[in-house]
Amino acid sequence: MEEKKKFKVVSVNKSRYILPSVLTLIGVCLGISSIKFAMDGNFTFAVLFLIVAAILDGLDGRVARLIKGTSDFGKELDSLTDFVSFGIAPAFIVYFWELNKFGKIGWLIVLFFSVCCVLRLARFNLTKFEKNDEWKNNFFQGIPSPAGGCLILFPLMFELSSFSNFINLRVITPYFMVLVSILLISKVPTFSFKKIAIRRNMTIFLLLGVGLFFVSIIQFTFETLTVCSLGYLVLVPVGIYNYKLKIKTANQIEIEDEHQDIL
Repeated sequence: MEEKKKFKVVSVNKSRYILPSVLTLIGVCLGISSIKFAMDGNFTFAVLFLIVAAILDGLDGRVARLIKGTSDFGKELDSLTDFVSFGIAPAFIVYFWELNKFGKIGWLIVLFFSVCCVLRLARFNLTKFEKNDEWKNNFFQGIPSPAGGCLILFPLMFELSSFSNFINLRVITPYFMVLVSILLISKVPTFSFKKIAIRRNMTIFLLLGVGLFFVSIIQFTFETLTVCSLGYLVLVPVGIYNYKLKIKTANQIEIEDEHQDIL
């Protein structure tokens, strides 16, 4: 008798490619939903949905590499959804919150940010390093689109936090958004956090830090997000300094190799 064929949505060999794409699609759904919340004036949920989308964007690539489920389709899908979730959604949120008061200038700033974001993604897809320059994978050229999308929400997150009782940052919104847009397309080196080596004896402290972070997110959501945004901005000059040190070290090694070849 012939064996009955079992129904399979996807073959076993292909199933590992599905999970990263599912995470990516969930992220873009959250990004688009954040626009709906912003249109309704619910900026709290708009920001939270976008932050979760950014977290999922950071996870999908790592999950794909972990389970060996990377694919060309996944890379293209990730870039397209990044533009929607972090090139369009956050710009609309800021527009409905503050920039619509500036009329045509406000809309021009939205367009400027979106164009910078799509240019940033296109450049990222074409960026390749030689084998000798693999250390450069630890750095981005300019800030990545998810970081840029979250950063332009900084004035809004600040207002939603208790920090707004001391100072009002709404007035910096258009200027700050232009600054972030320029950082997107700049060649300023920023940390990618792709290859972080944690010593075994430091694992317990890492877990403690992650636990404290999630507790602070639950108890002091927008205060924590505001501090994280400021922390990322502080890391930009640190990344520039670290990149220059790496360049100097790489040049010294290259000079030493040339001397050895001559000898």
